[in-house]
Parts: sequence; structure tokens; C-alpha cells
Amino acid sequence: MNEIDIKFLENVFKKYYFEHFDLIRVPERTSEREFGYQKFNSGMTRHISVKDDKELHLLLMQNIPSDVYCSNAYYTFPNLPMNEKDWKEADLIFDIDAKDLNLSCRVNHTISICNVCNEISNNSEKCLKCNSTKLEKKSLPCKNCIDSSKTEVLKLTEILINDFSINKDDIHVYFSGNEGFHIYVYNSQLQQIGSRERSELVDYVMFNGAIPEKFGMKKFKPNRNSFPDFGGSGWRGRFSKYVFGSKSKRSKIISELISNGYSSFQKTLDDVSKNIGTKIDPNVTMDIHRIFRLPGSINSKSGLTKIYCKDLKKFDAYADSSFLSEDIVEVLANCPIEFKLKNKRFGPYNNEKVSVPTFTAVYMICKKLATIA
Repeated sequence: MNEIDIKFLENVFKKYYFEHFDLIRVPERTSEREFGYQKFNSGMTRHISVKDDKELHLLLMQNIPSDVYCSNAYYTFPNLPMNEKDWKEADLIFDIDAKDLNLSCRVNHTISICNVCNEISNNSEKCLKCNSTKLEKKSLPCKNCIDSSKTEVLKLTEILINDFSINKDDIHVYFSGNEGFHIYVYNSQLQQIGSRERSELVDYVMFNGAIPEKFGMKKFKPNRNSFPDFGGSGWRGRFSKYVFGSKSKRSKIISELISNGYSSFQKTLDDVSKNIGTKIDPNVTMDIHRIFRLPGSINSKSGLTKIYCKDLKKFDAYADSSFLSEDIVEVLANCPIEFKLKNKRFGPYNNEKVSVPTFTAVYMICKKLATIA
């Protein structure tokens, strides 16, 4: 990214943090958290201790970061090196991202940028200009991406409430500011569990490693009465609803499952896992020392805000997370697909000068699809 673009983004981000600091969700027990930030074209600065919201605001205004982070963990000494921090506990956080859902729509809104000659093309595997295979992929997610991610959030929330007795009010959902959601669990009995236990929790919510015996099937002489009842609780109940479809079909389908054999039943479990297991990023949940994007801060991959979703079903990701100026800016844009922000459509642009609102200019510059003219 060139200096002119960086200066433009820094000015826009500084104005945002000056005018919209009320959107920043300063976490509880602030002084026990580790903070970190990145600046444009520079590495991560972390192991920072912040006492309160005033000190955090000062940090943002002085440094004008491209991205701001805060730990889910609580430490005695958050500003010391990792092995000296004295870990206490950590909020449970899940990451659901459209890029991990294998959606067919993504081929239509993924752009390839050549790292050799900067040629931009529609989702190519080889540069159309210089034949290089050193390509960077940029996605401009669509409504289907967000809706599909919302579906995973709802599945996860149901599991947390029904299987782990988490209070609904202690589950907070945030749009990440790009193409997914972060789900925070506060004040639960899971605060103090470590990485190994969180790994087991991940397997549970993703429905990984399920064995036929758990659902009534045996290699020899399976017992019909061992199969899940329709409408049961937990994964046995979810299995029965998905596989049987209705209570009246249960007996017939059990007969078919037994007739098809053990190996076939394992394939049925794999299908269940693929379709009703929650698709999360396992590494995020298992990491008890990770620093996460701070709620209310700008995501430098898009210029959109990581924002709390009060009503997930009504939440419009690319309207409700855009808080930057409407002021018109002239950019040189090379964006071969159309995209939508704040209920307005933009593009496609073919290496042309266009006048667009600041929030649109920032979005394209962050995606490496435009530069200040």
C-alpha cells in the first residue's frame, strides 16, 4: 500500500475513533486484559496494559492503528511476556467465517491480485497478464455468505443454551467487520477450562469423532431399542430429527440403517456432522492466549466496524457496520465485480477514476482494489 493511501486511511480511522468511541465496547476487568494493535504496513505491538476507557481512547488517538485487539484471557500481569503474565481464566470465544463454509457463491465474488504485476482478475489461478501463480485472493462477500454464517451462529447458540446451560444473555454475537461473526460467552462455568478441554468442546459443537455405538449401532447384533428416540436431547436428539425426519418414520429408517450395516452407518454420521455440526474455526476457541479484534474497532480488511448484533436476524452486515463518512473521494478503481454497501451498489470498475463516498473508497483500498487518484 502506498504512502498516500496509508495517510488517507489513517485520517479516516482517526476521525472514526474521535467521533465514534462510544461504539467501542471496553471489556469488563479492563486492567486484567492484554491489548495490542497494528499500524498500516507494520507488525503487531502487544503485551499492553490499559487501565480504563480513557487510557484506551488515548492509545487509539495517539497511534491511529489499522487494527486493535484485546485478550479473552484475564491476567495478573497483562503487560509482561506470555510466560510471566499469570493466566487466570478466559472468556470462551467462537469464530464463524464464511470462508470456512465452502459456499458455491464465493467463486462469483473472489478476486485474484497478482503479487508480481498487480493485475486484477476474477478468481483466476494464474495471472492473465504475466502467468504468475503468486496470487492473493480477496473476497467481497455477498448476502448468502452472511446469511449462511448467521445459520451457523444460531446452531451454535442452540447448543450452548440447551447442552451447556449457558444463559442466553451471556452469549454476545458480533459481526467481525469482514465476513463472519465472533460469539462471546461470558460468566459461564467454562471460563476456567484450558486448551485441552476447549478442544473437546470444539469437537462436541462440530460433531467431530462421533462413533456409531453412541447412536445405537453395533457391528454385531444391533439393538433397535438403543437407537435415539425422536425428539431426544443433545446430539442424539439432533441425529434423530435429521435422520428420521419424523417420529412415524423412525422404525422404518432404523430397519434400513441396520440392514445397510456398520460402515454405512458411519457414513450417515459423517453426513450428519457435515450438515448439522457447527462450522467454527477450532484454533480460535482452543487458544486461551489469543488477542481478538476489539468490539467497536475498525477491521482494516474492509473499513467496516466489528459491531454488536442486538438482533441477528435483522442485522444487515454491510449497512449496520458502516460508520465512515459520506464525503466524496476520487479513486482509481479496478474492481471487476459489483458490491453493495449501505444499501447502495458500486462497481464493477475497470481501472477507472470514479468519485465514491469515503466508506466505499476505504472498502476498496482495504481490499487492494483502488488507490487515491
